[in-house]
Amino acid sequence: MSLLTPGIGLIFWMTIVFGILFFVLWKFGLPVILKTMRDREQSIKESLEAADRAKVEMQKLQANNEVLLRQAQEEKDAIIKEARAMKEKIVREAENEAREVKESMIASARESINYEKLQAMTELKNQIANFAIDIAEDVLRQDLSNKAKSEEVVSKRVAELTII
Repeated sequence: MSLLTPGIGLIFWMTIVFGILFFVLWKFGLPVILKTMRDREQSIKESLEAADRAKVEMQKLQANNEVLLRQAQEEKDAIIKEARAMKEKIVREAENEAREVKESMIASARESINYEKLQAMTELKNQIANFAIDIAEDVLRQDLSNKAKSEEVVSKRVAELTII
């Protein structure tokens, strides 16, 4: 027998051992292997389905997040708009109040000025009247017949006049 060509007996016994091994593997090993492969296939299918569901859920969540983000942006814009309107209203009210206070102060100052002006005019009239009475009194004390002397008394009294 040569090393490259096996003998018939060896081929016979190798075929029988191979057949028995094949039968044992087919009877006991193959169902286990097939069951494991089916379980693995089912597990992979379930994982893929779960991944698809997770992907769909993520897309829904992303869409919800975008909606919430838009709503938050709209609310922010509305709050900013309301705050600006409130600021403008407060500024207008403050300007109106300041204008009213200014106008009332100006009116009060004008009234005060007019009152003091009237007081000064009244005091001036009183001084002029007193001065006129004093002149008339001095003129009457002097001799009414002497016109030059009367004029001298009047001009002397006018020179003495000091208006406060």
